[in-house]
This record gives sequence, C-alpha cells and structure tokens, in this order.
Amino acid sequence: MSTSSRFAVAVHVLTLMAWADEEPLKSEQVAESVNTNPVVIRRMLCELAESKLVVSQSGAAGGSKLARQPEQITLLDIYQAVESRGVFSLHRHPPSRNCPVGVNIGTVLNDVLDDVDSAVERVLAEITIKDVVRRLKPCVSTASGKSKHTTKPQVLSVRN
Repeated sequence: MSTSSRFAVAVHVLTLMAWADEEPLKSEQVAESVNTNPVVIRRMLCELAESKLVVSQSGAAGGSKLARQPEQITLLDIYQAVESRGVFSLHRHPPSRNCPVGVNIGTVLNDVLDDVDSAVERVLAEITIKDVVRRLKPCVSTASGKSKHTTKPQVLSVRN
C-alpha cells in the first residue's frame, strides 16, 4: 500500500516560501530544497496557484511566493489543494460478492474512513504555515551549532 507524499511536498514548498519572506522563489530553488525535479515543483505550483495559495510571475525577475500571509494558510488549505482523496481508501478491486465480509466491508469501512478524514481535517485546520515555520526555527542551526532563527533565514541558492 503506497501513500501520497504530495501533501508533505506542498507543505515544504509553502514553508520555504514563508521562510523566504516576500522574496519570489524560482522553481529550481524550490526543487533543490525538496530534492526533486523543477517540473514536479512547477506542476505543484500550478495547483497551489489555482487554490490561491501562491502567486507566480514569469520572467527573469519572476518566481512564486505566498498569496496570503503564513498565518492565513492552514495545513487543511494545502491538503485540500493537492490531495484528491482521503487519508485511506478502499480496495482497488471490489472484494468477492460471494463472501459475507466482502459484500459488507465497504459500508463499514466507509463510515470509519469518514471519521478518520474528519479527524485529520480538524487537526490540519488548526495548524498554519506560520506554526510550521515557528516549529522549524529551533531545528535549523549552522554548522557551528548557533541558532539561525535570530536572523532572516537563507534560502538555498541555485547553482549555475
């Protein structure tokens, strides 16, 4: 069973943008931080822009940045922008209709999965990108062990 990493990548992208403050970021910069191909990032940025979470500008001086303040973007906003299904899903192939469990398991599990999705959404609605940045700052340190959170965080630069 595989799970999607799209939510985690989208949170990473938006947190990086909050970290960069108002500086527009190129997809190559974001891709370097996420450690993925810039095309993957550009596709995700399109989805995030459709959900009005980021704004992008083309051209040499262009890039993408948050469309709203970090405290106005919840993890639920991000989840709804990039995930098309709930946390879990039912069988890929219908169970046997000749089995009493197989015939009824979908109905029972749908109720459980609806409860799980509601619980996840309640938690995600309470956490903003600003909260993620706040939680991240103590984790970020320089090689000398000094905390960087007293100065503006640096975004990785793209190597030419």
